[in-house]
Amino acid sequence: MLIKIYPENPNPKAIEQVVEVLRKGGLIIYPTDTVYGLGCDITNHKAIEAICKIRNIKPEKANFSFICYDLSHISDYIKPIDNTTFRVLKKALPGPFTFIFNASHMVPKLLSSNKKTVGIRVPDNDIAREIVKVLGNPILSTSIKDDDDIIEYSTDPELIHEKYEDLVDIVIDGGYGDNIASTVVDCTSGDFEIIREGKGELELYL
Repeated sequence: MLIKIYPENPNPKAIEQVVEVLRKGGLIIYPTDTVYGLGCDITNHKAIEAICKIRNIKPEKANFSFICYDLSHISDYIKPIDNTTFRVLKKALPGPFTFIFNASHMVPKLLSSNKKTVGIRVPDNDIAREIVKVLGNPILSTSIKDDDDIIEYSTDPELIHEKYEDLVDIVIDGGYGDNIASTVVDCTSGDFEIIREGKGELELYL
């Protein structure tokens, strides 16, 4: 199913429809402030396994991120951070970053059996954030890759729908996506180490 939702003022009924699908263990494709993401409710093990199957990876090896609504949401899933790190997050989020932290015991066991870290995103996109807000917990997310290595990321929601309609329950058309992913920053050691340069410029917030 392809649903049109406008990012400026996401329609509450449409958001509720998406959340209902997530609560039942469904998979969605949705827009962020970078590339389109494939997501599910982090509390639903079957849905997590279904995403892993689509991406052809084992849950314990997967580098998924959690889409959170705001900073207060984040604190449940990561070990305590220092004031300097918190200040940078406060300035940089919502924004096109994935921050990697040491995971707390709240991270689903399926994902943290071998991994002690978690990637956190607060995208500057009201569709993604409203979904998380209404759901009441983060969504697990991974980027939609394109089969074409040169393009790397699919940007047209209608084409994404054509490709994934048999694999997911809802594709949200929130307009064209970006084709540059988020900047990935490792914060596990207390410093900021950029692992992947993406859309976000961390220097602006340090």
